[in-house]
Amino acid sequence: MPLVAGVDSSTQSTKIQIRDLDTGSLVATGRAPHPIVTPPISQQDPAAWWSAFESAWAQATSEVSPRDIAAISIAGQQHGMVPCNGAGVPIHPAVLWNDTTAAPDAEWLLQQLPGGAAGWANACGSVPVAAFTISKLSWLHRTEPEVWGRMERICLPHDWLTHRLTGEWVTDRGDVSGTGYWSPTSESYRWDLLDIIDSNANWADMLPRVLDPVEPAGVWEIDGHAISVGPGTGDNMAAAVGVGILPGDVVISVGTSGTIFTVADTPTADPSGAVAGFADANGRFLPLVCTLNAAKVTDAVARLMGVDATEFDQLALTGPAGAGGVGVVPYFDGERTPNLPDATGSITGLRSDVSREHVARATVEGVVGGLLAGREALAAHARIDTDRVWLVGGGARSVAYRTVLGDMAQADVMTSPVDEIVALGACVQAAATFTRTDPDDVRAAWGSLKA
Repeated sequence: MPLVAGVDSSTQSTKIQIRDLDTGSLVATGRAPHPIVTPPISQQDPAAWWSAFESAWAQATSEVSPRDIAAISIAGQQHGMVPCNGAGVPIHPAVLWNDTTAAPDAEWLLQQLPGGAAGWANACGSVPVAAFTISKLSWLHRTEPEVWGRMERICLPHDWLTHRLTGEWVTDRGDVSGTGYWSPTSESYRWDLLDIIDSNANWADMLPRVLDPVEPAGVWEIDGHAISVGPGTGDNMAAAVGVGILPGDVVISVGTSGTIFTVADTPTADPSGAVAGFADANGRFLPLVCTLNAAKVTDAVARLMGVDATEFDQLALTGPAGAGGVGVVPYFDGERTPNLPDATGSITGLRSDVSREHVARATVEGVVGGLLAGREALAAHARIDTDRVWLVGGGARSVAYRTVLGDMAQADVMTSPVDEIVALGACVQAAATFTRTDPDDVRAAWGSLKA
């Protein structure tokens, strides 16, 4: 029975799924944590990702023979900057998507291109904010000249892990479209945007080759067995593959951050910066809105209340719609949409009769309200279905999130019985790459999966 493996290397942990190549049935899993990060400074040693991968891989392959695994693919947290030497050894901790210290650099970059925000949107589909790789590169150039002078390779988290498997310097169109220096419209790097940071840098030698959607990245040789390695992609792109969404479908992902996205047949360019005009992993496009604060907000308030997730969920469900006038502004760690990197959260509308139920309900409503504002922005740039919405991520397991989202969106909330949608999407991509089949066809052939 040939198998495929899908890896989700997220901010918090590495998750691995191993599935049957033909049916998609889940046969083994593994999981290991990453170091905890807290913005505004959010950095991780990439070696910790590899250690987590090895641990999760050992767990997963304790249940199956690695020799039965035909292909593997890695989905990773988007935007992270991994500067390396020529051998692929990181020379600085990876700066993650939710590190906001590059906010001044994003503002500076906006001023360097004719047309400002509109010029950037037309050039690369998105307006740079602190999260984007190009802003982090500017930050590194400005603050760490000694590191900058030693840098020979720049990659994204999933690129670095793929390199550890294959020795190749490659990426995919989905993840690279979130850097701020690759154009989904022209399907090419924008050297002129990188030259704004350093016109003397040899960018062509530093950046990975962009693979086609089902083009193999290389081969992972392990214990005398060769495993085909897919191109990998960003976590949001893998989630879209895992759900199997088509143009018009809307996905809201509630994890550490919140994302709202759809797939489209044509690229988008939003000069307001609210909608990022990404590419997807299948050859289409993935307009997306991201908020920095989602489930971690409800986690933080639950911790303050001294309750676990289950009890917090029940408190939020017991609280009345509108939370008795209590409101929670969920910008606990700054915010990306709207672009408020220095913002903090607040609780308003408190009266002497306030209850824990009011605060819990207001917290969920605050997070959901931000996500639905993102859906409204998305609707201005892509065709979307407003009658239903897919809810994925850890928040999909919360009855309170599902209920409040359905009430506030006035839409049917669809969920998947598969917990780890990103790892599932990576499995689909691995299978598609191995068989040279369209990922949509693989996902459709696998049908309704139960785990």
